[in-house]
Amino acid sequence: MRSRVAVLLAFGLAALAVPLAGCESLSLPATPQVPTWLHHPGGVLSVTYRRPLTAETRRQGEAYERGQPALDIERRRIFVGSSDRGLYALHVEDGSTIWRFETMGPVQSEPLYDADEDAVYFGSNDGALYKVRGKDGSLLWRFSTNAEVTRRPVIRDGVVYVVNANDYLIALEAKTGELRWHQHRTPAFGMEISGYAGPALGRDKVYMAYSDGVVLAYDLRDGSEQWPLVDLAAEAEQTAGGEAPRYLDVDTTPVVSRISSGDVVFVGSYAGGVFALDAENGTRAWVNDKALGVTELVMWEQPAHQPRTGPMPAVPAQRILFAASGLTGLWAMDPNDGRTLWRRNLPEGGITAPVPVGGALLVGTTRYGLFLFSPVDGGLIDGIMPGGSFAMTPAAHGVRAFVVGNGGAFLGVQVEPPTPGPTTGWYGWKG
Repeated sequence: MRSRVAVLLAFGLAALAVPLAGCESLSLPATPQVPTWLHHPGGVLSVTYRRPLTAETRRQGEAYERGQPALDIERRRIFVGSSDRGLYALHVEDGSTIWRFETMGPVQSEPLYDADEDAVYFGSNDGALYKVRGKDGSLLWRFSTNAEVTRRPVIRDGVVYVVNANDYLIALEAKTGELRWHQHRTPAFGMEISGYAGPALGRDKVYMAYSDGVVLAYDLRDGSEQWPLVDLAAEAEQTAGGEAPRYLDVDTTPVVSRISSGDVVFVGSYAGGVFALDAENGTRAWVNDKALGVTELVMWEQPAHQPRTGPMPAVPAQRILFAASGLTGLWAMDPNDGRTLWRRNLPEGGITAPVPVGGALLVGTTRYGLFLFSPVDGGLIDGIMPGGSFAMTPAAHGVRAFVVGNGGAFLGVQVEPPTPGPTTGWYGWKG
């Protein structure tokens, strides 16, 4: 295993040591803030446990583990898929298996856990959406969508919304799995970026982005279109002077939020940049057309707080929209106007979506391990190389995170704030 210092040097040389050219390289606030705990140059990340998970004899396809775990905080369980065609329920304390549910294809999706029913919804590369009991993994229903399901479903008022790789948006009765309605767009012809967007819920709409560059909103009840067609591929073509973009995709799951001008939906067009669209009618609120190649969007929020140490002023509440791109790097943007706060190159091979944990951002890399960033300036806080690479996005709560590495091992990770005082995890239990 490489040392922490060697890993930090490798990552720093690949991603952080060389500033980006121009004013976008370090467009920081006049007084850069820090996470809730103070910046520390190492010793913050640690592996609390590691256990083999993926059964090599059942593994299919490429040697990657994708998706993201789902957390059941109250019952202290973790639900995570695997390339060995299984969905696992694990104990949070040590990662031991509670049960395993077998499908007919790799499970490379993020499950949805519904605490009200103690049920788990998840997709498989076999083309189906499954609903199983949380306590024992017994099957409640299975709905075949006829294409792989890798994005997280969403649920509201007894209806589950799910998207498959053929650009079908499907609404199902949560109790029975019966079809309520569906919408479909013909996938774009020609070159596409791997992956696709998932559904996002607004106040009375479900939002969806497609591989042909179109973003639409549908009525939650009957699936009727609520926006005029929003074609971000056409926007990108105009920006490029009339030249058709090579890639049309909008692969980011929309992020529904509120800014100073009202409710908006954030989406990332591979060729056109990051857009904020009015949640009611789809009109553009702003666009950052420099953030190209974006495949993941994450909203980070930090409440106002008083620093734990020293006579320091109170830190105000803050919100930052993060965009991850294998083409142009990791972007931090002001959600109100799209202004670039900072941008960093990514290490060769790219990173997972950034995940808020302990006031910072945790990412996995496909070559260099796990790393912790400061959200406010992109500074590297810590990094570890726990014996493998990561394509799966970690899941986090409090100061704990969980992820399956590409080698098939399940890891529990701890973020240890270096400031004095007690450190607790979920609702008071230590570590």
